[in-house]
Amino acid sequence: MFKGSMPALVTPFTPDGELDLPALEKLVDWHIAQGTHGLVPVGTTGESPTLSHEEHRKVIEEVIRMAAGRLPVIAGAGSNSTREGIGLVQHAQAAGADAALVVTPYYNKPTQAGLIAHYAALHDASDLPIIIYNIPGRSVIDMTPETMGELAKLPRIIGVKDATGKLERVSMQRATCGADFVQLSGEDATALGFNAHGGVGCISVTANVAPKLCAEFQEATLAGDYAKALEYQDRLMPLHVAIFLEPGVAGAKYAMSRLGLCTDRVRLPLVGLSDATKARIDEAMAHAGLI
Repeated sequence: MFKGSMPALVTPFTPDGELDLPALEKLVDWHIAQGTHGLVPVGTTGESPTLSHEEHRKVIEEVIRMAAGRLPVIAGAGSNSTREGIGLVQHAQAAGADAALVVTPYYNKPTQAGLIAHYAALHDASDLPIIIYNIPGRSVIDMTPETMGELAKLPRIIGVKDATGKLERVSMQRATCGADFVQLSGEDATALGFNAHGGVGCISVTANVAPKLCAEFQEATLAGDYAKALEYQDRLMPLHVAIFLEPGVAGAKYAMSRLGLCTDRVRLPLVGLSDATKARIDEAMAHAGLI
């Protein structure tokens, strides 16, 4: 169920910074028409740190309703408070999500034993499959392959979104977690190599902007056609780079605004892009054939 191209969905805002639910519905329908394989609302790219709990729940409920079973929805449900995380995972299950994406607790700096206890508590609190989100560049903590292997023994810890940027981790985690453990890249630029090592997809920022290209890229890798996948990589790589010259969600929203999909509004402390970055994104979109 969980493979291919899955956008880390942006949360569209009105020009005055409120949730734009009509734009969100437009995005869901567009992604389905473009061949996206799954949706991941209210992750970091969905600006979860600046959404209220009510907004967080609303976006998840609405994306599930809008998707209407046409593709899987993995709900962002991470927190650095285990108690809060339990509530988010339980809400995701009640709302009808297919899985929850749970980031390693940021700022607190738990030990590997603390990570096991955190994920075990969330696992035991619901019947929803859980995908670990390992992103040490933001959370500071790096879950080791050995720790992940211990968690993989729990029946509903089913996979990982790996944003370490270390391609060897896929092979190491195959050794500790098993070949059936769902390994999804969390880094667009290295998704090609990630799948070559045994990954099965990407929770992608760029797929917010180029869902058809990202879906076809993933399909090529999963079919073992790496020559075709490399052609897509060459088209997409400048966009992968340009979107992240400043915080990725700001880059993605600017590019989406160029396509008429939503406003480029982000919430403080994020701000809009510099003119230089906008120009780089425009160039990359043209290179990819999007504008």
